[in-house]
Amino acid sequence: MIFKNKSKLILIIGGVLVYLASAGLSYGAFRFLGGGDRLLSPVDITPGSGFKIDPNAPKTEACPLTGVLFSKAERQIWEQRRPLTVMVENHEESRPQSGLSKADVVYEAVAEGGITRFLAVFYCGAAAEEVTIGPVRSARTYFMDFASEYGDYPLYTHVGGANIPGPANALGQIGDYGWLAKGNDLNQFSLGFPVFWRDYERIGHPVATEHTMYSTTEKLWEVAQKRGLTNVDDEGNKWDATFSQWQFKEEAKLDERGEVARVEFSFWENNPEYAVRWEYQKDNNNYLRFNNGQSLKDLNNDSQLQAKTVIIQLMKEKGPIDEVKHILYTTLGSGQALIFQDGQVIEGTWIKAKRQSRTKFTDSSGKEISLNRGPIWIEIVPVGGEVKY
Repeated sequence: MIFKNKSKLILIIGGVLVYLASAGLSYGAFRFLGGGDRLLSPVDITPGSGFKIDPNAPKTEACPLTGVLFSKAERQIWEQRRPLTVMVENHEESRPQSGLSKADVVYEAVAEGGITRFLAVFYCGAAAEEVTIGPVRSARTYFMDFASEYGDYPLYTHVGGANIPGPANALGQIGDYGWLAKGNDLNQFSLGFPVFWRDYERIGHPVATEHTMYSTTEKLWEVAQKRGLTNVDDEGNKWDATFSQWQFKEEAKLDERGEVARVEFSFWENNPEYAVRWEYQKDNNNYLRFNNGQSLKDLNNDSQLQAKTVIIQLMKEKGPIDEVKHILYTTLGSGQALIFQDGQVIEGTWIKAKRQSRTKFTDSSGKEISLNRGPIWIEIVPVGGEVKY
């Protein structure tokens, strides 16, 4: 790896030293508190960033990620940052997850063995409050392709990652992309406690260690700020200089909404635990999320996860490609897409030219599809997978 200057090298070395020190402190605290399955957490994990936002202020400012309207005060907050992307797992023992209801965009794809994982993108929806996020899991190369749509140096949060030499070597690619040198890679292995911590009793009973890693939006954005990555980088480049927004529209009126009441699909056969159903609510024009027939909720607020638009991208799947059964998706090029909104479905096409390009969704005439203002979920389903609606 070639570092551009000494300050960048010092930053990386410093990060490693901080991690080693924090890991030692965390272990010491853990032993002092008695070990076992006790909660290991920061001194204060109560959400609340301290921003004073008038909930009754006019909503006039459109979020560039989702088109949702927020107040001017909220826009002033997010405009000082860059989008934060976080790897969140979806193993049965990770449910209910924390923070997904505050994400602007969520991507879902199989990590391995038919078990899916999420890439949650936080920006506008988390502007005015500190959001607890987890469980956080490891990096995968195709999720990094999605993260790359949010600027050349998106904040990418994960706990280690695939590192076997070859096309699935996510940790190697993080270096190749310049994310280590730039500092936008937020790896728990280099940050440690108190930016990250483990909560062994998060759902009222012990679970395996890999399902316990947590952080918050504020802690992660603070790390980025200290590294010189706000809305601009240390050279003054804006994160959104080349960012391409999707097109947004007003949602259909009640009498114009369709009757496509549900969307059902599986990622792999014989994995009912990860089968997905989205149920359409015509009155409020939302889609509610279910996994294995059970409503999927946010542990932070006990609300069922919902979306205004659900997009299914059919992608070629390859693998397992190595001894630990990593897989790959063909994220570049084009393929079939199904766009669900307003109780209707549009059979369209997805297009992505290169890693940093914004994925576009077009209809049968090649025109870009305008999306409803609101949370967007993008489901990566293998080509040939059955989608029922």
